[in-house]
Amino acid sequence: MKAIAHDVYGPADLLELRDLDMPSIGDDEVLVEVRAAGVDPGVWILMTGRPMAVRLAVGLRRPRVAVLGRAVAGVVAAVGAGVTRLRPGDEVHGTCESGSFAEFARARQHRLAPKPANLTFEQAAAMPISAVTALQSIRDAGVKPGQRVLITGAAGGVGSFAVQLVRAHGGIVTGVCGTAKVELVRSLGAEDVIDYTQDEIDRGGVRHDVIIDTAGNRPLSLLRRAVTPRGTIALVGGGHAEGWLLGGFQRQMAAPLVSLFGSARVCGVAARERYEDLADLTSLIESGAITPVIDRIYPLADAPDAIRYLAQGHPAGKVVITVQGAANAPAE
Repeated sequence: MKAIAHDVYGPADLLELRDLDMPSIGDDEVLVEVRAAGVDPGVWILMTGRPMAVRLAVGLRRPRVAVLGRAVAGVVAAVGAGVTRLRPGDEVHGTCESGSFAEFARARQHRLAPKPANLTFEQAAAMPISAVTALQSIRDAGVKPGQRVLITGAAGGVGSFAVQLVRAHGGIVTGVCGTAKVELVRSLGAEDVIDYTQDEIDRGGVRHDVIIDTAGNRPLSLLRRAVTPRGTIALVGGGHAEGWLLGGFQRQMAAPLVSLFGSARVCGVAARERYEDLADLTSLIESGAITPVIDRIYPLADAPDAIRYLAQGHPAGKVVITVQGAANAPAE
């Protein structure tokens, strides 16, 4: 099969389109014929091996998994003996174990859910990490109907879903983004938009009940000035920030301690990949309450360019890789 792979940590220039063996599956696993794969900051982290702490999980000197990519959408090609929820031919999306930048990927059944019927494979591949993270941030922050919610990075992968989800939960959204994306964020349901090139989030002394910080580049002191005294600050992401050991993850890790030294609650959002969350999102997708925003779609061979584009910062929504013409699927 064709796949985008690497043997050492480093820049996108080291990635190669290779012919590799098809992954084998265990009893509780599924082989997915990949139609599309999502590109997220985690791909950049696993490609570069930075921050260094991630290497404890994925390989100290070199990556244990050669193929990049985790978010996947495709068709079930084969199932293990213990798989009960899925069968060959099912259209699914979720996260995989062996790398989604390939014609075939191996996934555990509890990390796959049926693809919403009204989504393309490219749209479905945009959801497993970003939409689930947005949903979990809203839950962790305890967003309630009528609350005023500020979302930084509102035009990004997680932020674009968060804006729509908060509106679907009855919240009143203020989005933060650059000038070129103001109208996009309004179209997603934000009642107010702060152009960060013109104003900061504490403009006019406005206080919000909840802040969902997906951008990860504002000091906590500034976030506290923009939240109500008993409000909640949810810290999302930050692994792409500077810092050789922990990147921006130290903000999330320190959140419980930070909460002890102020009236606002601070929580770190750690994505938990479960098919139940994707299933919960399906009704919202099929009703039209939320729609994935796709910035650019790249073919598999151009995956290095997709990662470079993401690393430049500020895509409007998601970057997705399409995998066409996957062949030689195993017989049922």
